[in-house]
Amino acid sequence: MIGYYFRLGFRQLRRSPVLTSLVIVTLAVGVAASMSTLTVLYMMSSDPIPQKSDRLFTLTIDNRPADSTDTDGAPRGLSWIDVKNLREGTQGIRRTGMYGSGGIIEPQQQGVRNFLASGVAVDRDFFEMMDASFAQGAAWTTDDDRSEARVIVLGAATAKKLYGQDSAIGRTLRFSGTEYRVVGVLEPFRMLPRFYLMEDGGRGGPGAGDEDDIFIPLSTAIATEQDINGNINCQSDVEPGFKGLIASECTFAHFWAETASAGERQAYVDYIRAYVDQQRARGRLPHKEGAEVYNVRDWLSFVGVVDDDTKLQTWLAFGFLSVCLVNTIGLLLAKFTARSGEIGVRRALGAGRLQIFAQYLIEAATLGLVGSVLGVALAYGMLYLMVKQSPNLEALARMDAVMLGTTVLLSITAAVIAGLLPTLRATQVVPALQLKSQ
Repeated sequence: MIGYYFRLGFRQLRRSPVLTSLVIVTLAVGVAASMSTLTVLYMMSSDPIPQKSDRLFTLTIDNRPADSTDTDGAPRGLSWIDVKNLREGTQGIRRTGMYGSGGIIEPQQQGVRNFLASGVAVDRDFFEMMDASFAQGAAWTTDDDRSEARVIVLGAATAKKLYGQDSAIGRTLRFSGTEYRVVGVLEPFRMLPRFYLMEDGGRGGPGAGDEDDIFIPLSTAIATEQDINGNINCQSDVEPGFKGLIASECTFAHFWAETASAGERQAYVDYIRAYVDQQRARGRLPHKEGAEVYNVRDWLSFVGVVDDDTKLQTWLAFGFLSVCLVNTIGLLLAKFTARSGEIGVRRALGAGRLQIFAQYLIEAATLGLVGSVLGVALAYGMLYLMVKQSPNLEALARMDAVMLGTTVLLSITAAVIAGLLPTLRATQVVPALQLKSQ
């Protein structure tokens, strides 16, 4: 019987074409507006590395002066002093310091012009820690880290831009004035969001999920005084130059560690607390707040990847969907009321109120199903406009299978909710009055 009602509902789409079209368009516009903003919110708040997000840890260390009046709390970054010490520690199965960098790539082959590239200075553990796969070559070695070797790993897009389909391994290029030898090329590698190096809440440039162009050893970046592409926070006077910066308490770097299991979190927290106590004994870190440890999801919440504006836009979009639902209720009332005579005949022939309720509610659901097709198309259009208005959203304004399914389900659910009142009205039709008026 339900299948019959669905077939009947599809046949009824051709009746009252104006009202039917208005119902479908109204639902589609409301669903598209809400789902386009919900898609961005969903992508921004999703777990970028679910297979190990509960055993990857970063931290903040409050290295402000004891008399600091800064009300924003501990800096999000770390000083090179702390990153250097933590890199040399033994806690965790993998460890990497890092900072964002950028500069001009000067290819060593004909036909390719210089171009600006951005990337990250990291330790070799980074690639295994982030489950990055290599299309060519491999990461540099531990000895390369120790010897400050001039080696580089390229992102997939950068390697294709430089060498096309040819192998990049062993090639040389100049980056920010230093010559590097290519040892590896990554498979397309993109985190959504790029949690490991968050700048401006992860919403600008690579923080929104763009692919990094290059990766160089952190030790090499420090030795060659590679430019810092990110926030530098200094609480006191600093000696001029790069050497003065890394010798100071200025924060510009980050540190991540991976433990063997999520259950080792407390042991890692205890290790960090012991480190802070050790540094205080040496005259550093006078501020009372100390350090905080975060796993991936904690860190995303702390840095505010999903800001209040995004949440407000999503609520406003669903408010607009509510307005569309109210209009849909009115349109369905008009559509179903026009068929009172048909309902009266069915009731006179023995159809019960429950059957009438099921028929017209399923008809409303078919309108929602058809509306979902238009809604998905409009949602894609709205996401496209979002990207045109703000290119930084390109990596986030994409519907996956979950959001497509949610769009269809939301459209059908909205149509069913909107159809409840008109359907209840349809069940109240009195057969005798309708037959008398025919």
